[in-house]
Amino acid sequence: MHLESKGAAFRRLHEEPGAFVIPNPWDIGTARILAAMGFRALATTSAGMAFSLGVAEGQVSREDTLSHCRAIVAATPLSVSADLEKGLGDSPQSAAETIQAAAGIGLAGCSLEDHTGRRDDPIYDFALAVERIEAAAQACRALSDDFVLTARCENFLWGRPDLDDTIRRLQAFEKAGADVLYAPGLHDLGMIRTVCGAVTKPVNVVMGMPGATFGVAELADAGVKRISVGSALARLAFGSFVRAAREMRSAGTFRFSEQAMGFAELEGFFTGSTKA
Repeated sequence: MHLESKGAAFRRLHEEPGAFVIPNPWDIGTARILAAMGFRALATTSAGMAFSLGVAEGQVSREDTLSHCRAIVAATPLSVSADLEKGLGDSPQSAAETIQAAAGIGLAGCSLEDHTGRRDDPIYDFALAVERIEAAAQACRALSDDFVLTARCENFLWGRPDLDDTIRRLQAFEKAGADVLYAPGLHDLGMIRTVCGAVTKPVNVVMGMPGATFGVAELADAGVKRISVGSALARLAFGSFVRAAREMRSAGTFRFSEQAMGFAELEGFFTGSTKA
C-alpha cells in the first residue's frame, strides 16, 4: 500500500472545503501539544524560534534554522510547513536551494518572503521577487515528493501598505508557480476578501497580530483557506513568563502560580492522557 507523503497530505488540506487553522509551535513540546489537541498540520514561526534561542528575529543561522525545523518535523507525524524568511540568500538560485534543503529535512512545505532583511531597503524589486518564486517553484517540481510552496508579500509589515502592489505581487507569484499566497498584516476583512478574490490559489492569513482579529467562519466566508498565528502563541507564553518574573522581582509574590497549568494535565499531553 502506498503511503501518502506529508507534502501530498498537506496539499490535500488546502483542497478541502472551508478554512483550516495551522498553528505555530516554537519547540518540540509545543508541537506535540498541538498534535495531541487534534490540529492537522503545523507551521514553524521564525520569530518564536528566534526567541526560544534567545536572539532577535532574523538572527538565527542557516544551520540552527534547519536544525530547529528538523526537530519540529520529527516531533509529530503531522505535515510541517516552515517559515524560512527570505531563504538561504537573495538570488533565485538560493531560493531553489532553500526548497531542496527544506524538502531534505522532511518538511511538507515552506514559505518564502519578498522581505530582504534590510531595514533601509526592505522589499525585493518586483522582478527579482518573482524570479525567486519562479526558481523555487521549479525546484519544487523537481522533487520526488509533493511540496507546498507559499509565497509571501511583506509590504504591509514594512511600511508599504499598498494593496494594489501587494495584489500585483501575489498574482505574479501565483503565475510563477506558488501553491499558496500570503500577505501578512492585512487588518481589514474587506481587504482580505479583495486579496482572496484577486487570485485563484489558496490564501493564508495570519491572526494574532496587533489590530483586528477575525474568527475562522468570517475568514472562510471572505475566501481564506489557511489561518496561521505566527508568533502569537510564543508571545503569549513568553508574556506570561515575563509577567511572572516581574511579579517575583518587583512584588516578591508568587500569585502567578495560581494560573499555571496543573502538572498532571501538562504531562498528559506527552503521555497520551490529555487530548484537548
